[in-house]
Amino acid sequence: MSSLRHRVFPPPLLLKWPKVAVFCLWLLHPEPASRPKIDEVLQSEFLTELKDKLDERVAAIDLKEKFDNQDLLLEFLLVLQQRKQEAADKLRSIVSAVNSDLEERAFRPTSKVVPKNTPISSNGKESVAFTERSSVNEFSSKDQFASRQSIWINSFLDGLCKYLSFSKLKVKADLKQADLLSSSNLVCSLSFDRDGDFFATAGVNKKIKVFEYGSILNGNNDIHYPVVEMASQSKLSSICWNSYIKGQIASSNFEGVVQVWDVTRSEVFMEMREHEKRAWSVDFSSVDPTLLASGSDDGSGASVGTIKTKANVCSVQFPLDSGNSLAFGSADHRIYYYDLRNPCRPVCMFVGHDKTVSYVKFLDSTTLVSSSTDNTLKLWDLSECSSHVVDCPIQSLTGHTNVKNFVGLSVSDGYIATGSETNEVFIYHKAFPMPALSYKFNTIDPISGDEVDDTEQFVSSMCWRNQSSTLVAANSMGDIKLLEMV
Repeated sequence: MSSLRHRVFPPPLLLKWPKVAVFCLWLLHPEPASRPKIDEVLQSEFLTELKDKLDERVAAIDLKEKFDNQDLLLEFLLVLQQRKQEAADKLRSIVSAVNSDLEERAFRPTSKVVPKNTPISSNGKESVAFTERSSVNEFSSKDQFASRQSIWINSFLDGLCKYLSFSKLKVKADLKQADLLSSSNLVCSLSFDRDGDFFATAGVNKKIKVFEYGSILNGNNDIHYPVVEMASQSKLSSICWNSYIKGQIASSNFEGVVQVWDVTRSEVFMEMREHEKRAWSVDFSSVDPTLLASGSDDGSGASVGTIKTKANVCSVQFPLDSGNSLAFGSADHRIYYYDLRNPCRPVCMFVGHDKTVSYVKFLDSTTLVSSSTDNTLKLWDLSECSSHVVDCPIQSLTGHTNVKNFVGLSVSDGYIATGSETNEVFIYHKAFPMPALSYKFNTIDPISGDEVDDTEQFVSSMCWRNQSSTLVAANSMGDIKLLEMV
């Protein structure tokens, strides 16, 4: 055994790890009958001790991992607390500023102010006259400042009230169509008639469908059928009701054809083939019902004349109070504002978007809103048109997602509705840059009947009903809902 021990293990091993050496020598006994069986090996003190140490090590690692997870959770909660505190401090600062403005608004000067170092004549008359003039000028300046401040505060408070007036978007009706399972149900455009009695839909299914608002709202039908359905030869991109002639709808299609339809007869009343490429948008003038504008990929728009541009025209819009002006959004990231009496050059260009301007709408007679695939809406002041180029918007509105599709845009009494590529409708108010309300379209699973989130879909169109709190919205699946701010 002595010679075997020295032959198998070097002396340093025997000195440093004697237990290991003894265990190995036991396993390597020169007589096979004396070597331990497998059960004896597994139950040996050497292996049992190692197993106990391994269990202790595993337990120590588990405990350390739990402590690390607790530390990570604590760090996350502290960061979250800090962010919430910063948001609360910012809100307190805003409230403090509003309170300060309200206090200043309530302040009114009550006494005359005599300027220092007033020159005094020997008879004192000049002194009195100078003091009175100074007091009048100072009163006039303060009154003007107070008046401007009062207008600003009133406008801010009015916007704040409207922004906070509603808490959510409620579904008033869910329009279910007979051809919902069709593969081409993308709704490109929605439009209410002048009285809000009917609304029309149009899209890639090459049909204009007219629905009665009252029957949709009050009915309990499983499937809703249009009161009128008109077929086009091409996919439809845009529709617009005539605000004077109740039964007229204008449409534009993917082949560049602009048509005016007689809804009462379900037929085309007029057809114009001036565009050479896809027409994206049509709009009737609210002032002159015989005036119709259209915009196309061939870089032209308007029907009484042609305005040529270098880039595609994506959206055209007449002002609410004039038939002599026209705004349109372009693929060159700009908004152009023209006087149709002098169409040689634009009155003004609004520059600020980073991508295609897909929609333009007039909020009022002095404010224009634009939508772009750069994820923003922008408000523009038309009173700044004295400058040929305006590159500073009044406001940029963000919160929705829009990077590649036309998601719709509609305005009503300062409220702005837009779609999103997250399959949501977002409502903004012009006074604030963040959304006031949102509503998410969920797809119905045909098997389970449950609502599921379909990330492939997007909201494609919407339209307010006659300056009211109700709008109709549709998504790329052809799902149409009547929504109301409540």
